[in-house]
Amino acid sequence: MNFDLPALPLHFLRPHWLWLLALPPLAWWWWRRRRGRVEVWERHIDPHLRAHVLEGGARETGAASPWPWLAALVLGALAMAGPAWRQLPQPVWQNARALVVAVDLSSRTLATDLPPSRLLRLRAKLQQLLRERRDGQIALVAFAEDAFVVTPLTDDAANVALFVDALAPEIMPVDGQRPARAIELAQRLMRQAGADGGDILLITDRADDAAIKVAGTAAARGFRVSVLGLGNARGAEVRDGVGRVARARLEAASLHALAAAGGGRMTTLSAEDTDLRVLDVLDTDAAAGTGERVGASGQRGRHWRDKGYWLLPPLMLLALWAFRRRALNLVLAMLLLGAWPAPPAWAQAAAPASEKGGWWWRADQVRYRLSREGDRAYRAGDYARAADSYARVPGAAARYNLGNALAKAGRYREAIAAYDQALALDPALPDARENRAVVARALARKSPPGRKSKDESRDDDRRRGEPDGQGRPRQDGQQGEPRYSPKDAARADERERQRGGQGQPPASLPSAPGRNPPPAPAEDAAARRAAEQAQREAMRRALAEAAAGETPARTPPAPPESQAERERRQAVDAWLRRVPDTPGDWLRQKFWIEYQRRRAGKDD
Repeated sequence: MNFDLPALPLHFLRPHWLWLLALPPLAWWWWRRRRGRVEVWERHIDPHLRAHVLEGGARETGAASPWPWLAALVLGALAMAGPAWRQLPQPVWQNARALVVAVDLSSRTLATDLPPSRLLRLRAKLQQLLRERRDGQIALVAFAEDAFVVTPLTDDAANVALFVDALAPEIMPVDGQRPARAIELAQRLMRQAGADGGDILLITDRADDAAIKVAGTAAARGFRVSVLGLGNARGAEVRDGVGRVARARLEAASLHALAAAGGGRMTTLSAEDTDLRVLDVLDTDAAAGTGERVGASGQRGRHWRDKGYWLLPPLMLLALWAFRRRALNLVLAMLLLGAWPAPPAWAQAAAPASEKGGWWWRADQVRYRLSREGDRAYRAGDYARAADSYARVPGAAARYNLGNALAKAGRYREAIAAYDQALALDPALPDARENRAVVARALARKSPPGRKSKDESRDDDRRRGEPDGQGRPRQDGQQGEPRYSPKDAARADERERQRGGQGQPPASLPSAPGRNPPPAPAEDAAARRAAEQAQREAMRRALAEAAAGETPARTPPAPPESQAERERRQAVDAWLRRVPDTPGDWLRQKFWIEYQRRRAGKDD
């Protein structure tokens, strides 16, 4: 039953509630009939005697009137009918079956019978699966001697893809090959997510009797187990976890037996997506008969949005009239006052545009946001806006960054004042002292920055293309870069906390990804100081080149790199190489902790 008015885009989602609209006419007829009998006597009896003579007293008014109740019934019926006049887009295709991919990360995946290696081909196939399976929940499980969850069931395939390149045998606690554990873990994941059935895709090169038995149990519970064979019959030699050499071959017979017991399919890994389509793990129409997929992939429909809640305020007013007749006058007065036009204004009129709309932020969150805005403006070359943001942030680090921004903007006197404030707040800030000296020397030459001759502009262009002392291309934004990096901010905030200040980053805002580095030893501190010294040299050169625009004498070229400077640069490079950049570290630690916990549980 559809009530669509041709003139208005009106639609009722639950039209059967409109049958209640037939009650008000019946109620009005009954009320008029009852009142008609009373009115005959009222015409013959004096008003002061009606309350004593007539049954029910005199004519009731106000709350006894049926009209508020009839209006409430009409509004309630319309609200329950679900009026809607706006449509929202909604996908009409949905893959209701969950998929858990269990990958073999034993030492056998290092075999090279599938060039360049089984492991690289496995990662490429996972990326292809995540890219072409556009919807539906998916999870990733890794197994060797035991099975572990890489990612639980999620609709976000991009989140799963983040961990694909970290998959390697090195992240597993113990080497081995027990696919039965992976099938059991996949079933547990789907049951915990509330799925009564789903697909389990096992990527390995062989299966034992235990895995075939567990696959049969999974099929009886509604979970289909399919297998993607990894490798070929020729195989290749690999070393296992204890150093023994063995030949890893694809045992297709055992994999076919496992797929048959699990009610799924088996195929070998291919370069195209034909293997995934054979296994029916992509967006195909094979499951259309199960009622779990509706429509075609990529189509989007329109969904009516229920607007019946807009009828609740009138219902609340009618309820107030029914219980408190005199309160309606007060409500009407409040509505009239609320309708009085007022000029728009922010509650924080003096706050900058970046803070408006964030009235619930704490003071530390406001400081953090302003600092981040200053960093973005500095990197974009908008030094005036960066200085404006840094000026509203307290602390030594903010004063130091303010000095850098003012120096880049050519406001040398203000930059020196900002450096002085930073040193007053934190005397142990050598960067501010040295940068102040550089800016003071540039100010002593009294040359406006930013204007250069054509020859000097060509020299600057050539310098930007040359590598700096650390082997990286020199960019304009690297000279005098604000030192509000996470490490520098942490050190400045630690000094401020020791003095009782407040410089902590807000707890509710996301922090930089990655784990917190351990305390740096003495040689790391020396390497950092050397890196900061190189950055100050870059800033000194930039200021000198800017000041030389109106100076007749050219700045002498920098002296050749000394032995001490070369050693400092090598120490910096060595320190940077020591920074871990392996995304699998987190998985390795997670699997190891879980493996130890399982062993402790078995021992108990």
